[in-house]
Amino acid sequence: MALLYTTPSLHERIAVPVAMPRLPLSLPILQGADAPPRGVEAGEAPLGTPPAVPASTAYRLFESPVEDQEWVGYDPCRPLHYVVRPDNAPAGSEGLVQEAVAEVSAATGLRFVDDGATSEAPAEERDLYQPERYGKTWVPVLITWTSPEEIPALAGDIAGLGGSDYAHAPGQPLVFAGGQVQLDAEDAADTLRFPDGRTYVKATIMHELAHVVGLDHVDDPDELMNAENLGRTTFGQGDRAGLALLGTGSCAPGL
Repeated sequence: MALLYTTPSLHERIAVPVAMPRLPLSLPILQGADAPPRGVEAGEAPLGTPPAVPASTAYRLFESPVEDQEWVGYDPCRPLHYVVRPDNAPAGSEGLVQEAVAEVSAATGLRFVDDGATSEAPAEERDLYQPERYGKTWVPVLITWTSPEEIPALAGDIAGLGGSDYAHAPGQPLVFAGGQVQLDAEDAADTLRFPDGRTYVKATIMHELAHVVGLDHVDDPDELMNAENLGRTTFGQGDRAGLALLGTGSCAPGL
């Protein structure tokens, strides 16, 4: 399902992608090379504070795969690392990822950390623990400029994909780990040729990062997470309400 932007200055269709939900991934505390040592970078309290929740219910969180947990988010007591594969980044996109990350960080209170560039390629199935590449910790969110040739799900009017995997340890809440944002570099390059192109590409990245931290699509046309967006480039009140809630998850020090 594609999302479309239509604006007076931008007449071509700009697809804002669907979510990339994952199946639950159950990881016990001790699994040798399959999981990092427990509690890496875990704090005793959230590292940031989400803003006051707007009075809106125009948001939807991804459904939790377990009955005893209403929704899933990232552990707010750990930094949320991210890396960018710079390959194929279109001219004029400089700084857009960081700007979009800052918007999501401010809306959730989650503390994002830019770990710089990576050579890791996007993948439909990604290992959540890659100690040779990232050290003995969960993998960071991977943001890539890619193509339908590399990621077939980007074919057609899809400009990007976003989502996260689940991880948990016995006695700990289910949390997200190892998210990805996959952006169609050619679509972004076409958009950037328009006067307001940077604004719309940034909105695409924001939309996908919101999927990464747990927001699903909504029907309300006044929200950036609307499934058929017709020009929204900033988070709406419902988006902000959902993002603020996602920043209030439980700490998972035993993970």
